[in-house]
Amino acid sequence: MRISGTHVYYYFVCKRKLWCFFKEIRMEHLDENVQLGKLLDESSYNREKGQVMIDETVNIDFIKDWKVLHEVKKSQAIEEAGIWQLKYYMYFLKQKGIIIEKGVVDYPKLRQRKMVFLTIEDEREIEKILVDIEIITSSSKPPTLIDKPLCKKCAYYEYCYI
Repeated sequence: MRISGTHVYYYFVCKRKLWCFFKEIRMEHLDENVQLGKLLDESSYNREKGQVMIDETVNIDFIKDWKVLHEVKKSQAIEEAGIWQLKYYMYFLKQKGIIIEKGVVDYPKLRQRKMVFLTIEDEREIEKILVDIEIITSSSKPPTLIDKPLCKKCAYYEYCYI
């Protein structure tokens, strides 16, 4: 099973959303917030080489000198998910023999950045997360509804609530 950064991101946002995305129930293309995020991603950091796809699995926003990974996010609303997504990219590349010094989560609208480092403990946690993602996505039924405030802005809102 190929686990992408989106899978890891959704793992932290909502396990139900992760399950739907894996089962190819895709609602993102209809969502205004997702479209705004993509536009921000495409229009930010124009001088940098953008969107590096590795092994048809991870899609990194940009890399500086193969030492620093950057992930561009619209807001800090789900910061933990973005941080773990970036840590997963660092872990994934390490498995390929590419050691990344650090990661940076960029918030261009806020003009802020967050430095991210991958520790041995993080690697152990990622390995547990990957197993959990496989368990969630192999289930025939979606996980239960989380019903949190962020659900109201989710691309899958209609799937879950209507």
